[in-house]
Amino acid sequence: MAQVLVVVESVEGAVTKPSLELLTLARRLGDPVAVVLGAGDVAPTLGQYGAGSVLTADDPAFGEFLVAPKADAVAAAVEKVQPAAVLLTSSPEGKEIAARLAVRLGSGLITDAVDVQPGDGGPGDGPLVTQSVFAGNWTVRSQVTHGTPVITVKANATSPEAAPVEPTTEPLGFTVSEASKGARIVKTEPKAVSGRPELTEAGIVVSGGRGTGGNFGPVEELADALGAAVGASRAAVDSGWYPHAYQVGQTGKTVSPQLYIAAGISGAIQHRAGMQTSKAIVAVNKDPEAPIFALADLGVVGDLHAVLPAVTEAVRQHKQ
Repeated sequence: MAQVLVVVESVEGAVTKPSLELLTLARRLGDPVAVVLGAGDVAPTLGQYGAGSVLTADDPAFGEFLVAPKADAVAAAVEKVQPAAVLLTSSPEGKEIAARLAVRLGSGLITDAVDVQPGDGGPGDGPLVTQSVFAGNWTVRSQVTHGTPVITVKANATSPEAAPVEPTTEPLGFTVSEASKGARIVKTEPKAVSGRPELTEAGIVVSGGRGTGGNFGPVEELADALGAAVGASRAAVDSGWYPHAYQVGQTGKTVSPQLYIAAGISGAIQHRAGMQTSKAIVAVNKDPEAPIFALADLGVVGDLHAVLPAVTEAVRQHKQ
């Protein structure tokens, strides 16, 4: 069976959920081969999700320069494995590595996939990739017809499914080119810890908009009760009510959780572009004509400052 290279992301020695999703998707296409960039013994976790082979790559250049040295390592992994496809997460770093890799390989690149299936025998017979495009108004299916397909996949495109195997681990030999050392990292600052999941990786997102009036307390309390991430509309961010890093939309972050709760958000097209691939959408708004209701699976016409605390209390009671 063909091999599929999966570029794994980890945070503080733990494999990210989107990387486990990639392994699940890779098993549809062939035998996953994981390449781990950086230190950390994550092979047992990867083996639980079907990675029979794990390539480890680490170099001081990973911490001293931007992503180009990591692209060197992935290119070496492709040369070694000769995979049928390369899968990466659609994080900023994942997409930059993917772009650099596609140029080096002379291969086609597809970004922000929401599904990956085996090819249907079309030109090149590469994986059949589904994307949500034009602000989510269209769904397209594409195939790479030249070179090794390089594909980045959005978080929450699928649910991680265990398929335990005993992985073999092998160090990957590679060389960091001088051209990859052009941009040096001179300073880093740790991200403030909120205790909530990363917005783009969360299975549940609770977002607030103009209807909050600047009071995100009910939004945060419901998010904490559900173990969810907090998001915000552009109107809320532009008003200075919430940091830009939490903006969901065409000019912010794209999310695709299992459950998306839009509180006090009208549903302008730029916001919908960032969340409409969510599996289930619940909208809370005082305006019964708000466009968000056309997209919602469940709509509640009411004041979020009354509705959200009631839901939060019900969730807490249910947990007791």
